[in-house]
Amino acid sequence: MLFLCLFGRTIVTNRRQNPNSNPYYLSTNTTLYGSHMFKYLIKSTTLLISCLIVQSTTAADLINFWNTPQHGANVFNRMPTTATVYPDLKAYKATWVRLAYDKWESDHRDFLIGNADDYQGLIAQDLNKLIGEVNKAGKAGLKVVISPLSLPFMRWSQNNGQRYDGRLFEDQKNWDKAIEFWVDLAKELKGNPHIAAYNIVNEPTPEKQGGLKEHASTQEMQTWYKLHQGGSRDLPLFYEKVIESIRKVDPVTPIMVDAGWYAAADSFTYWNTALSDDKILYSFHMYEPYQATSSENLRRNKPYRYPGLVPFASQSEVMWNADMVDQYLDSPVNWANRHGIPTNRLVAGEFGCVRKLNNCAAYLDDVITALDKNNLHWAFYAFREDGWDGMNYELGAKKAVGWDYWTAQEKGEPDPTQYQSSPLFSVIQKKL
Repeated sequence: MLFLCLFGRTIVTNRRQNPNSNPYYLSTNTTLYGSHMFKYLIKSTTLLISCLIVQSTTAADLINFWNTPQHGANVFNRMPTTATVYPDLKAYKATWVRLAYDKWESDHRDFLIGNADDYQGLIAQDLNKLIGEVNKAGKAGLKVVISPLSLPFMRWSQNNGQRYDGRLFEDQKNWDKAIEFWVDLAKELKGNPHIAAYNIVNEPTPEKQGGLKEHASTQEMQTWYKLHQGGSRDLPLFYEKVIESIRKVDPVTPIMVDAGWYAAADSFTYWNTALSDDKILYSFHMYEPYQATSSENLRRNKPYRYPGLVPFASQSEVMWNADMVDQYLDSPVNWANRHGIPTNRLVAGEFGCVRKLNNCAAYLDDVITALDKNNLHWAFYAFREDGWDGMNYELGAKKAVGWDYWTAQEKGEPDPTQYQSSPLFSVIQKKL
């Protein structure tokens, strides 16, 4: 950009001084030429400073969006949204959306990537569809965080026959294609005024199948990391490599990084330091206690209740209530404080509970209260999901979707449901 600012100006300036580009002009008018050169240097220096100011202002504008608490929603739909989704979300006072596109249909095996087994470049048709969706959200007044569910050598399990794909973190050589993908994507998306961040990948799990149990103790996590630091399961190192490459083509767009073990709020614990880039957002997800908040709980003969005793980590029973939620969500805040990371760089990228949980409203309220206590950014999961209604809070705690919701899925058609707020959704709505 600086080259264009400086040398683009040089060409224009020289043509203005000597429209005919006559070499005789330069050789016989040394006094005039020297005067013009002096003026040119002043103008070029001024222009260079202006370019630097524009660049720094642009960078500041992008990261400054995150200086105050931003509240939004996840949109993880099976197809691009209908015309009312983003305007309605904005009308609820949301400011941003975390967008995943991996469920969308493509002429290739994997949307946008082409084939996660053999990445050869972005699929142009898919890219255009993604950019159109970003612009649609932007037109409604929402900022967008791009959040891939898959990367090369890490296919999202729901697009992989429910099989876990851990290849990305089994061999550092597999990082190269993921880096190549992000460089390609950043080249295409940089400068889009509606994009607020790139979320490198949703819910990475380098620890899985790597010898570290989920929600291990701090000591266990740190001991594990010492063994794997510098290797293929080193998540902070992976992020550093990806970010370094992105910055070569896009120096300004903020980058969001999920914690490990499915973005668990306690999984930043083993990170020894903040990442080196100064425009990073650290994201975690909140569905704990998962044994209670997930749809599997509703299928139990005796479902766990909230508040109530629920298995967690290595403990057979933990009392989960507002105090426990608050204590658990202090984990990333305490980690950030230890490493000098401002809390306005922390994001609860997802949170929620299956809406038919006995007291989903209380759970949502307790989570949001804990997040707002520290002025963290957040995005609830999910807004008008068109492939699963389990966390579609506008439907309320008990209402079933109509048969046309499922028929539309079978036919690959848009969700025809007419939505409006509900007492359950109002818990979120009043905090947006």
